[in-house]
Amino acid sequence: MILLVHSTRDIAGTNIANSILQKLPFKEANQTFQEKPIYQAEINAKKITYITLKDEAVNAQTLPRDFPNEELIIFLSRHSSRSGKPTLSVHTPGNFGKAELGGMPRQVSVSPAKAMSNVLKALNQLKIEKRLDYDVSYECTHHGPSLQVATMFVELGSSEKQWNDLAAAGAVAQAVVEAMAQFQNSNDSAVLGIGGTHYNQKFTQMALDGEAVFGHMIPKHSVSLLDSELISQCIHRTLEKVEYVLLDWKGIRSGDKLRLLGALKEIELETRKV
Repeated sequence: MILLVHSTRDIAGTNIANSILQKLPFKEANQTFQEKPIYQAEINAKKITYITLKDEAVNAQTLPRDFPNEELIIFLSRHSSRSGKPTLSVHTPGNFGKAELGGMPRQVSVSPAKAMSNVLKALNQLKIEKRLDYDVSYECTHHGPSLQVATMFVELGSSEKQWNDLAAAGAVAQAVVEAMAQFQNSNDSAVLGIGGTHYNQKFTQMALDGEAVFGHMIPKHSVSLLDSELISQCIHRTLEKVEYVLLDWKGIRSGDKLRLLGALKEIELETRKV
């Protein structure tokens, strides 16, 4: 079962959701959530439930209590950045340090690595087909909520102009539909990525080229927060089996490298550098 979520406070999420509602035969259920209708549909024999939040999606920490049987939660969301660069992105929520924007301190959600990879590839293909002037990228794990359920944010950004771009919102919607159609519990393996910027282009390109499927990705500015316990959590809170840790070695501050290697040694998982 898949739960689709967006917030009424989110213009981009609303536009993406409206496009998905047009693409799939949703029917209104005989119940509401936060005073809004619940819609349901099926794709490849998978039940999809679509709900709307009153509050921001990053604060949906208690959502699994209301929908305890979901295998995958997909948040349809705006992406914001100071640069305002047009971007289509996907990431897992969670916090490596303090919970400054929803979620719980030092707790990450379960990362659906294969589903994120499918979204990333679909976004890239649709960008080409629709001639969208957007970057397509993974984002590193960040912000709330911190859920013990496979969860990903699929985002359209990075400013109000893009949030209202219906062509781009339609592309995000189509990528989500394709990922939902392919979603299943598989034996695929995944990789934990550490280092580099928040938008790690090395990891993104490796995924697009089929070289690796990434779950959690930890940027260089969060490496100082890592210890063996938090790294283990990122490994175990990945839907697929994490086969190895991939280090963007040049994208890790020299002062953090020795401590990071010590923590990784405790994990006893293969480590590779790129």
